[in-house]
Amino acid sequence: MSVVHHSAICVTDVEASLRFWRDGLGFTVMMDQQFRGDWPTLLEAPADSLRAVFLGDPDRPDAGIVELVDLGVVPAAAGPTPPRSGFLLLSVMTDVEETLRRLAALGLGGPPRRIEASGIAMAVVRDPDGVEVELVDTGASANLGRLTSR
Repeated sequence: MSVVHHSAICVTDVEASLRFWRDGLGFTVMMDQQFRGDWPTLLEAPADSLRAVFLGDPDRPDAGIVELVDLGVVPAAAGPTPPRSGFLLLSVMTDVEETLRRLAALGLGGPPRRIEASGIAMAVVRDPDGVEVELVDTGASANLGRLTSR
């Protein structure tokens, strides 16, 4: 069976992205390395060198990893766009209120779009490269059992 190993975000400024993902959302840097390879063929990258920063929970590496990829100079994404087919957002289970306070103190994430659904607080913010990040309150973890019920 296939599983998702990690989700990669092409970033324009690694330090700004680390402030969002590490300092704002609370992820831990698990690896930060420079790699040489045929990235122009595999990723249509401009060079054969990239920096990869893996973020996650070292005590739970199976819980999901976010990779920040610095390919060098690449065009920045356009501003906010409406929902579309293809990639929509990256969802993170966290303490929504505390995370929004940290992001606001850092001046990151922009104005959150907030709702409550089935008693679970949710918000959507943007990382420094415009990636939409859905914050889902940890209370939703009780619902995860339904995903494995057969």
